[in-house]
Parts: sequence; C-alpha cells; structure tokens
Amino acid sequence: MSKIAVIGSGTMGNGIAHLFAQHGHDVALVDVSDAALQKAIATITANLERQVKKGTLAPEAVAQVLSRIHTTSDLQAAKEASLVIEAASENPTVKFELFAKLDQLCGPDAILASNTSSISITEIAARTKRPAQVIGMHFMNPVPMMQLVEIIRGHATSDATTRTVAELSAALGKTPVEVNDYPGFVSNRVLLPMINEAIFCVMEGVATPEAIDTVMKLGMAHPMGPLQLADFIGLDVCLAILNVMHEGLGDDKYRPCPLLKKMVAAGYLGRKSGRGFYDYRKV
Repeated sequence: MSKIAVIGSGTMGNGIAHLFAQHGHDVALVDVSDAALQKAIATITANLERQVKKGTLAPEAVAQVLSRIHTTSDLQAAKEASLVIEAASENPTVKFELFAKLDQLCGPDAILASNTSSISITEIAARTKRPAQVIGMHFMNPVPMMQLVEIIRGHATSDATTRTVAELSAALGKTPVEVNDYPGFVSNRVLLPMINEAIFCVMEGVATPEAIDTVMKLGMAHPMGPLQLADFIGLDVCLAILNVMHEGLGDDKYRPCPLLKKMVAAGYLGRKSGRGFYDYRKV
C-alpha cells in the first residue's frame, strides 16, 4: 500500500501522516482548513527534528519524509489511495457523511479505516456499499511513539481486510490488537471510566487534581495521572467518548461527570485550549 490518504490534520491525523511517510508511503493529508494543514506540517516538522535530536532519525530523512506528505483541502485526493484513514472530529454525523462520500469516490478495492475512539465501526460501515472493507484503526497519541494500534472489526469486516490492516500496522513498527465493535472498544471502555471517576473525585472535593494524579502515578505506576491525561486527550474528546458509551451501553457507570460537562461548556478543554485541570498558558 504505497498511497495513503489521511482525512483530518489535527493531533491524530498529522501523527498518522508522519508515521506512514516515515515508513516510505506517499500520503495525501486532507483537511477543510488550509490553516490546519499548515499547522500540521509545522507540527510534523518539529516532531521529526525532535527525533533527529534524539538520534532516532537521520538528519537528511526530515526532508525525505516531508516530501512524501501532500496537503490539500480537496477530498478528491483520496481517490487513488489504497487505504484511507479518517481522523476527523469525534462526531458521528461528520464520520457518516465522510464515509458515504469516500465510498463513492475511492476505488472498489480501497480499504476505508476510521481512527475513531468510540463510534461504532458497524454504523460507519453501513453508510457504505463496502462494509467488508471498513475497519477501525485506532492509533494512540502521540502516534509516532505509541506502540498500540487497536484494530476494530465491524459486524461485516472481512478476515482479509483485518489481516491486511494488521500486517500493515506491524510493518509500521506497531503492535496490532484485534477487538470487536462495542462502544469504547477496549482502550477507552477501560480508560474513560477511570478518568471520569477522577473528575468525580475533584468535584466532590476528595482531593486536588495534583493529589489525585500523584496517587495514580506513584501508587499505581501510571506514567501520567488521569487528569493530566484527560487534559492531553482533550476534555471535549473525553466527554464525547463517555456520551457514546453511556448511550450505546445504557449503563449509568458511563455517565459523564457534571464537572466535565461544565468545563467543556466553559471552553476549558485541556492543553489545546490552554486550560483544563491544569493551566498551560505559561508552559
């Protein structure tokens, strides 16, 4: 699979484009916003230069990797891709519309993958006429560094599609883990209730965010506390995932904490907005 299209150039999309380009693939990076695309290339460049400083990438490789990434606001760029990875916002309507368009646009053999954190692959696939070739390919953030790719099979995803995507993930130096299509899959079904419970602890005055994170880091050997991690993921993304699980599984244990909802409404989204459980404006 030499031609890859990545739809969405945000945190996950630019990381996915970086990863594929570093492993020799030509990548069309598509976004509706030219400003977002410029920011994505700046981020990829900075991350490549960081790899050079760490000694994990040859200096001359930076220009080579960047030359393989072609940015555009035209979805037609996905037409020739053998694999399309959607990394748009965690919004079902956006994803459903995108996959319907991609299904019409792409060649009959193309695999359509979603980097969704929680939305049903089966429901996404139902918007296409190729459900056997629709799959979840859930990378972890930051994409170039994190080892896991959660491979999510929809109800109709074929063995051949699953095998192809798993083999490709392994070729990228990742560890593919196959899971089935239930709200939140495995990663977020386990992670988000922990984050949500940590937020309840803040709301109820059990402890400060710093204290909660220190307990989990020192007591449970977590590399990052749950509230710091929530800020890193984005509180709006955390809320969206919890809403999908609460609605999809119908269990109140997935009910988003009122404090989380209030913070998102106030625009306190974590690192990307400058404020979340911690203040990043001076960092």
